[in-house]
Amino acid sequence: MGGSSWADLAQVRARLDAGADPNSGVYSFGGYDGRPLHFAAEWGNPETVTELVGRVDDVDAEYDDRTALWAAVFAHRSDNARVLAAAGADPWRPMMAGWSPGRLALAGPEPGMFPLPTGHPGLFPAETAAVAEARRLISALGEFEQEGLALACVAGITAAEAARRLHARPADDAAVAAILADPCSDFDGSLQIVGLSDVPGGCVVTQPWGYVPATPEVAGPLSVGTVCYGMAANPKSGNQGIVARDGAIEDSDTNPGGCDAGGHLTSEEILAEYLYQGHAVAYCCAAAGLRLPDVRAVAGPPDTWVRLPNQDS
Repeated sequence: MGGSSWADLAQVRARLDAGADPNSGVYSFGGYDGRPLHFAAEWGNPETVTELVGRVDDVDAEYDDRTALWAAVFAHRSDNARVLAAAGADPWRPMMAGWSPGRLALAGPEPGMFPLPTGHPGLFPAETAAVAEARRLISALGEFEQEGLALACVAGITAAEAARRLHARPADDAAVAAILADPCSDFDGSLQIVGLSDVPGGCVVTQPWGYVPATPEVAGPLSVGTVCYGMAANPKSGNQGIVARDGAIEDSDTNPGGCDAGGHLTSEEILAEYLYQGHAVAYCCAAAGLRLPDVRAVAGPPDTWVRLPNQDS
């Protein structure tokens, strides 16, 4: 069943009536694993969730360290979450890294979805601040053309220092203008041009037409003594991220803003995945501690254009 099929009550009911096991430990579609109720909580609607709730043995059965209620809350499906809670799902059941569905909901668009139990601390001050900054940053960046864009967000260094680390020199204005007019006219040559901008907390390296800022050759040197989060918005394969720390590549082929909330993440990482899902650029900025006041450093024009040295030389 594809994602949209979980909102088709007739199809869900027909499969169950034909003998499909609502309690199956592993259920897959499109490469994803889980339980039917988990998929319905994320992709379905209150009708399909209600149908499965009436057939499962345990509405709070876990798969991959999370319940169906967690899946609904994480996907911002408050309608499905309310059905699950009404059926007995526990909003305050501890799960990954100290989070529960109810505590996660406190960081979402409907913080009052579940009554806060007496004595429960709610969100910690640092988490409340992270929620406020996520809302501010996402709003500040707004909507812009992301397809084909690559960037690197670097903490604690200036654009001038980034240029020094990359052995870059100022780019010729005429060459930049020609590339902006038609990057494909000399695509290989255009890959040597990147934009640099100072922002609160560090700097941003951008390339509106390529992938170079999200490569180890750029992210590695930029991250010496600090951290760099990069990504390339590949039109074919989606957002491809890279994380470099103190000169070494820490992670690659990541999916920034891609809603990974697995149990291997820290408490802070789970919150960031929840807050920035669907906002890959904002995720990278926030992860590097950059506090962009607007979208200019990302969407352009940058403070300066520079030419990187020829990687073949």
